[in-house]
Amino acid sequence: MAIKQISVFLENKPGMLDSMTEVLAGANVDIRALSLAETKDFGIVRMIVDDINETAAVLKDNGYINSLTPVIAVLIPDEVGGLNRVLKTLTIAQVNVEYMYASLAGKESDDAYMIFRVEETERAENALRRAGFKIADQEEILSM
Repeated sequence: MAIKQISVFLENKPGMLDSMTEVLAGANVDIRALSLAETKDFGIVRMIVDDINETAAVLKDNGYINSLTPVIAVLIPDEVGGLNRVLKTLTIAQVNVEYMYASLAGKESDDAYMIFRVEETERAENALRRAGFKIADQEEILSM
C-alpha cells in the first residue's frame, strides 16, 4: 500500500532548509526519511513524516508550498544485491523508477527501506509482493 510523502519547494539559498526544519521542529514533526534535490534556483525536499496532514498544514500556514505524493517503501535486506533484486523486479514488471531514497528500517534492524516514486504504483506493489518483498504501510513507517 502506497504511503504519502510530502514535497516542499524551497528557494535555493542559505538558511532556507534550516528555516523549514525549525518550523517542523517547533511543531514536533518527526521526519522519518528525507531527500533533497536541487536546481540552480530551487530545491525540493521530499519527506516521510509522522503526521502527513498536520505537517502539510503547518508548512502551508508558514508559507511553504508543498504537495503530497504516493510512494512505495520497500524493505531492502542489508546484503549484497538486495537493492538490485528490487530494481530487477521493477524492470521485469516494466515499471519506471522516477526517483528513490533510503531510510533506516528501525533501531533494531540492519535493513533499510527504499522509498520509490514510480509511474505505476499498483503494478509495482503487485510485482514486488509476488517476488517476496515486504512493502511498508504508513503505520510501519511511523514505527521505524
